[in-house]
Amino acid sequence: MSADSFFSALTRFRRRILPDSWERALLTPRGLLWGFILIHAGFLVFALILSLRGEAFSDTFIYREWAAAGFDDNRLSGGPSPWVYPILALVPLFLAGIAGPGPYFFLWVLMIVVLDAIALGKLTDWGRNHKAIAAGWWWLSFVLILGWLGFARVDGLTAPLVLIALAYGVQRPFVAGVLLAIGTWIKVWPAAVMLSLFTVVRNRLQVVLSGVVVSALVVVLAASLGSLPKLLNFLTQQGERGMQLEATFTTPWLWLSVLNIGDSHMYMNTDINSMQVDGPGTPLMAALMQPLLIVAALLVAGLTFWALHNGNRFGGVDRTELLLAGSLTMATAFVVFNKVGSPQFMVWLAPAVAVGLAHSFREWRVPAAMLIIIGLATFCIYPLFYDALSHNNPVMALVLTLRNVLLVVLFCWSLRRLYLLGRKQPAAQAALKES
Repeated sequence: MSADSFFSALTRFRRRILPDSWERALLTPRGLLWGFILIHAGFLVFALILSLRGEAFSDTFIYREWAAAGFDDNRLSGGPSPWVYPILALVPLFLAGIAGPGPYFFLWVLMIVVLDAIALGKLTDWGRNHKAIAAGWWWLSFVLILGWLGFARVDGLTAPLVLIALAYGVQRPFVAGVLLAIGTWIKVWPAAVMLSLFTVVRNRLQVVLSGVVVSALVVVLAASLGSLPKLLNFLTQQGERGMQLEATFTTPWLWLSVLNIGDSHMYMNTDINSMQVDGPGTPLMAALMQPLLIVAALLVAGLTFWALHNGNRFGGVDRTELLLAGSLTMATAFVVFNKVGSPQFMVWLAPAVAVGLAHSFREWRVPAAMLIIIGLATFCIYPLFYDALSHNNPVMALVLTLRNVLLVVLFCWSLRRLYLLGRKQPAAQAALKES
């Protein structure tokens, strides 16, 4: 079945279960606003209930402990160090605890809700771009599916930042660069999008300048806090860890553990609060992952650069489309070629797809559909059935395997799209439309 046939059948099914009047109402700025309010109010109420009980959720328990200890390793009772994150991550971690440990989780979620609101507003030009309303609904759907991860992790802060940066994109490279540099100093992955932005824009000096300005301010902040010696600790904190359970390249050892073959087994690395898999060859694989990730990133950057310059030979290339395709490919590479496979990493893939749908819904519907399936599979893995997965449940191992296969397929789709954008020939254009 072709992509057109599949989505035509999906459209017919949607129209059967959703009255035309409802669809027309939902695809309006007012309908999108109510969708945003309902979805985010649900998570805010959940956070408020837990906060009133003196509780947090998932990683925010750790964040709350870090904030209460003043981010001082010596005052912590063990577990991961706060310096596993770049220093700007400590700013929102501190702000959430400004009223004490009680309302920590609620204030944390509230910060993300504010950023999500700005991101959705920018994506749809504050409701003025009616063609982007469907993209806004896709973004809200993804937030709903992965909210249990996004609202409890630092990644939930960086995803809307990256979305806003991509919405500014090639038209405002300095602003986009500033947002991406801030995101990088919170959680490293926005550097992937920063590299794509640098590759695509005409004035690369603005991107470099934005990174230098933000980094200089970060150094000043670290020096003023007496934390300059720890500024780059995040680069070494993860170096000695093994292959995480959910990582794409861990899949063979996952099944060796499930089938009780050889010496492969799962275990909890309490130092970094991570479930890992150990077995024959895993230390070598863990050592190879960093070089593989670097090679993959260079390959994507090189292909994006080639697509830009080769496309210009055939009458020019849409730089915005190239930025979005390059960003998705680079972010997917950061997930696939990573020995850390934390479920919240799926949040990294959504901003490029959301802005891509707003730019050209038809051409971005395939990765959008794949990412919804990836999100649903990830939700089944965590928070629903992670305990079963970590105890060698074969059904959950199969779900994780299918999720990881889809990630590889998404990476290959993105690579192909970059190649076709660079060719800019009639055959390539036909293939782009079919995909």
